[in-house]
Amino acid sequence: MFNARLHAFTRYWDVRPVACAPYRARTKGKDERGVGYVKHNAIAGRDFASWAALEAHLAWWKREVADRRVHGTTGEAPIVRFEREERLALRPLSGRPPFRQVRELTRRVQNDGCVDVDTDHDSVPWRLIGAQVHVVVSGGAVRIHHAGVEVARHDQRQGQRERAVDRAHLRGIIVGDSRRPQADGTLAAIVPGADLLRPLTEYEQVAGGGW
Repeated sequence: MFNARLHAFTRYWDVRPVACAPYRARTKGKDERGVGYVKHNAIAGRDFASWAALEAHLAWWKREVADRRVHGTTGEAPIVRFEREERLALRPLSGRPPFRQVRELTRRVQNDGCVDVDTDHDSVPWRLIGAQVHVVVSGGAVRIHHAGVEVARHDQRQGQRERAVDRAHLRGIIVGDSRRPQADGTLAAIVPGADLLRPLTEYEQVAGGGW
């Protein structure tokens, strides 16, 4: 079973994780051996004045040493194999921000028409009460999707237990039949937004405070 954070990462970049077989070290390839190679060949016996100096050295070492030496297993330089086979399998990032700057959450819309994001409450159209929605937090904004469609967007709150409510999300809340009986016994349609809309103050009382 994969970690939930890994699932979010792979969904974000549209890739599929493949687990190694349990108790079968051979299925892990040579990833761990590569760590020792970097430690002993690139770093051991060297001092660096700063972190930036270490990063610059590693960039040079990877480009001029690691990528160009003949690999003991493949019998060719890693850069040659990369250019021939692996580069074609890569996909463009298309300007997407790094994963760590994006959070994806699943929430159920509460009875007050809001979803809980880090103790803050962000509204969605009231018809989605009880529904499960997908929340994306990125770039200072909270975007809420349902069935693949963005249904709400709010600025990300900096405090705690704050409430962001778009009054348009309450539009269309109607109590009772939407038609009015006439003197001749027929039912006439009522214009939406007339006298059947509850005052917002009533919803404020039920929700426990002002919007």
